[in-house]
Amino acid sequence: MLDPDCPSRLVFARIGDKWAALVIQVLADGPLRFSQLRTRVHVVTPKVLTQVLRSLERDGLLTRTVFAQVPPRVDYELTPLGRTLLGPLSGLRQWAESNAAAMLDARDAYDERADAAILQPGGARRA
Repeated sequence: MLDPDCPSRLVFARIGDKWAALVIQVLADGPLRFSQLRTRVHVVTPKVLTQVLRSLERDGLLTRTVFAQVPPRVDYELTPLGRTLLGPLSGLRQWAESNAAAMLDARDAYDERADAAILQPGGARRA
């Protein structure tokens, strides 16, 4: 992974994407239509969601099925390969939920130290 040419870097880039891990977890319960996905992921723009879905499909993590009906219906579903990510993502989510408060406390402490370091004696801030 440390080698710049290591293929695992591509995997980390894909699952480390801001929206990809959320989309994968939302699809854990089964296929969804685009509008359902967008509602469950929240705040993602249609353009960005489309890009993420195309990337995940290209990487073999989900399938896009078009149903010939009026209006057309398109479902997105995890592939067997995509489903193998659910375990690791669940572990990461559990870790995040258990440690988010500690990380936020550390962030606040860091910011307080940084703010204190830029204060000059007498309380004036350096430019």
